[in-house]
Amino acid sequence: MIPAAENTVAAPVNIAAVNTVTKKQKLNEYKKDPLSFVLFLLCCVSAVITVSVVVLIIGYVLAKGIPHINLSLFELEYTTENVTMFPALVNTVTMTLLALLFAAPAGIFSAVYLVEYAKRGNRIVSIVRITAETLSGIPSIVYGLFGWLFFVSALGWGYSLLAGACTLAIMILPLIMRTTEEALKSVPDSFREGSFGLGAGRLRTVFRIVLPSAVPGIMSGIILAIGRVVGETAALIYTAGTVAQIPEDVFSSGRTLAIHMYALWTEGLYTNQAFATAVILLIIVVGINALSKAAAKKLEKR
Repeated sequence: MIPAAENTVAAPVNIAAVNTVTKKQKLNEYKKDPLSFVLFLLCCVSAVITVSVVVLIIGYVLAKGIPHINLSLFELEYTTENVTMFPALVNTVTMTLLALLFAAPAGIFSAVYLVEYAKRGNRIVSIVRITAETLSGIPSIVYGLFGWLFFVSALGWGYSLLAGACTLAIMILPLIMRTTEEALKSVPDSFREGSFGLGAGRLRTVFRIVLPSAVPGIMSGIILAIGRVVGETAALIYTAGTVAQIPEDVFSSGRTLAIHMYALWTEGLYTNQAFATAVILLIIVVGINALSKAAAKKLEKR
């Protein structure tokens, strides 16, 4: 005979009933501990306030800027009649690429050394980490003064895209290094042990196992760095200058979108165009973030 237990068919699970029971359990827990309920309310209120502030800022910028976007803002040459943002757009892309070209490899390889090669408890590692955290808290105007003293004056580069990119690279280097370091630490040690067990060396393990697994975290740091580069003004005013034209080379001066918007607003004559520039800048940042996340997902699948 077949046991009765084997003849029984599992009844379908009512998800709604399970969720209701879970909610009742949570409410009972909150009743037993009022402090937990207060903290839960504080978290909900904080989340609502944060989302509301972001929505209000974005909505205000879009409402003020979209009606003033026209084709004259995208002409090749800047004049007092069109105050085009096209040169600033080209300079922003160029500045971002140059800054990442200098900062991304240095930050990623520095993090690889700190996590994968340096001995634990090494004093040099602790000094480097403290230095990186200190650099992250320095105001951008201080970086701008340093860039003016070193790149513009001492090296004789003048107000140029290269001086601005090098200054921004120093600014975002600690951010990329720290986020990459945390991403590498999140990779399980079993991945490394399995690679070593199969006979792979440390270099092959780092580049074929560890770094691909840490790509999402590394891309998050690069996205944050791009956002800081695109929105920077103080450091670039002292290093890249404010010339509203497409530069001939990296040693020419040029303004980015953030500086362009600041210049239009301070002049007081083109406030509507400043809001339109803010809309374009917002769209660019959102687009870069979306593309970076899509690239990170594709790399993660591979």
